[in-house]
This record gives sequence, structure tokens and C-alpha cells, in this order.
Amino acid sequence: MAYVTKKFLQLEPKKIFKILMDELGFSIHEAQRYVDRKRVFLDGKLVEDKASSLCGVIEVVMFEPDPIGLIPVFETEDFAVFEKPSGLLVHPRKREDVRTLNDDIKHLFGKDANAAHRIDKETSGLVLVGKNKENEIALKNLFEEKKVYKEYFALVNGKVKEEIIIDAKLIVGHPSSSIKIKVHVDDSGKDSKTKIEPINYFEKYDVTFVRAIPFTGRQHQIRAHLFHVKHNIIGDTIYGIDEVYTDQYLDGILSYEKRLELTKSSRLLLHANRIKFQYKDIEYDIISKVDIEKEFLREMELSDGKY
Repeated sequence: MAYVTKKFLQLEPKKIFKILMDELGFSIHEAQRYVDRKRVFLDGKLVEDKASSLCGVIEVVMFEPDPIGLIPVFETEDFAVFEKPSGLLVHPRKREDVRTLNDDIKHLFGKDANAAHRIDKETSGLVLVGKNKENEIALKNLFEEKKVYKEYFALVNGKVKEEIIIDAKLIVGHPSSSIKIKVHVDDSGKDSKTKIEPINYFEKYDVTFVRAIPFTGRQHQIRAHLFHVKHNIIGDTIYGIDEVYTDQYLDGILSYEKRLELTKSSRLLLHANRIKFQYKDIEYDIISKVDIEKEFLREMELSDGKY
């Protein structure tokens, strides 16, 4: 488990921030942040007052890395780039989540290291990581200012005959949908633009291997845009199938066999293949080392005949 509970007995009344500093080696800022994040308890009850003095049984919910052994594919003094496998979250969404990319990041570079952006759990590929808070903020600013070129590969339904520019606004949580995280094309949404370039068409499966270049960074942008132009990504459990089954997937009860029948793959066939940016006057162009087209086709071959 990435989250553990540290427990100790405080016999004399003492300020909560001082307790955390003495017992856990926190800075005063870290101690206050733990209270703000509702991770400190006294005799089983949540502590909400950062200025309070406490005595009794203190419990602190802490993140402790439990790495799976990932190592960066590229690294400098300030940042690193990991190749995230499909099925692994970048950050835990709740305390019950086990083993995320965050475990390996903090195991290698310390508690202040963090990913500068996220990709979906089932999307594989490159994730840029700042080794400390200062580097993380600088890298996040590059993404926010649209100074990072991103390139993805995907395997999609149908034949994509020519380049497509999808310039369609996106909104999260449309009232027509019961899936809160699902993104919809809607004129009331945020400007979103993606370029799709066909690379190879595979007639046997009626699928096209494409390059997707997002010019904006909206949630599920590539997935929602490809679904919008009727070329949903193979393996997508949110776009292109009935929401009854999406609910089952999100609840963890959609069977492997049913998923193959509905989506033709046991994973989302989307891969973050390339990131290009300038940092401290140096140009970086980092490309995935994975032959993802070969892996996607292997996934199709394994799934073929099972649904």
C-alpha cells in the first residue's frame, strides 16, 4: 500500500505542527499541509485546527513509496522522463489505490518529486517528472503555456483516409450522460484542437494506426475527438460503447470477455510517444523507445477470435 498510518502516543499537550516536526521530521509547512489535507487524527477523530495543542493517540496518514522498479528513459539534473505502462495511474486517486507511477518517482527522487502532467491510467507512454517543487512548477508552466509539443500513437476503428483536423469544443460532465468523467463535444465547452495523421491501415481488422497531435490539453481530448469523427480508439471503455458497460468498467465488474467483445482489446490502444520542449535554453526532443505499432497489433492478434 502506498498510504500507511503512523501512530504514536503524545503524553503532554503540544502544538500539532511541533508534534509532526519532532516525530516525523516534517518542516512546519509540511506539518500544516498534512492537517489541511485531513491526514491527522487524535484518538480517531480528525484534527482540523492547525494551531491546536494535542495529547493522546496521534495518527498520521502518510504516503510511502512502494515502487514496481520503473527507471527513467531520460534524465537530467532537474527532470526525468518515465515510460508508463498501460494500467498504471500516475497519482493515486484515493488512499486505497496501490502502486502508482508516483511510488517510483518518489522512491528515486524523494518526496518533493512529482509528475508535471498526467496521462490516463490505460494510456501508456512518456511522463515528464520534476525532481523538486521548483522544477515541477517550471515544467507545468510549459504545459500551461502550450510550449510542449506532444505526439501520440493510437489504433482506431475504420479506415482513416487522410489527415483530419478536429476543431471541436469539449465539455466534461454533460447533462446527457451519467458518466461524470466523460467528455463531450459541445459548443458550450472549451476550445480543443487535435490533428490526426493516418500511418498504416490494416484491412484484416479494419483499423488504422494513426498519429495524434493535440494542440490543446483537455481531459480525454484525443479519445473524445476520435470518437466524434467516428474513429474511436480500440480498447476504449468510455467512448464508443453503451454507458451501462462503461459503468461496469468503472466499478471494476466488466468481465475480460465482455470487454474484448465490446472494444476488441484488453487495454486502451493509445500511447504518448513524443514530447518536445525547451527548458533552460536547451531543446529536448524525447521519443518513446517502445515499438508501439507492433505491440498494438499483437494485442489485436491476441484478442482476435476471443469475442
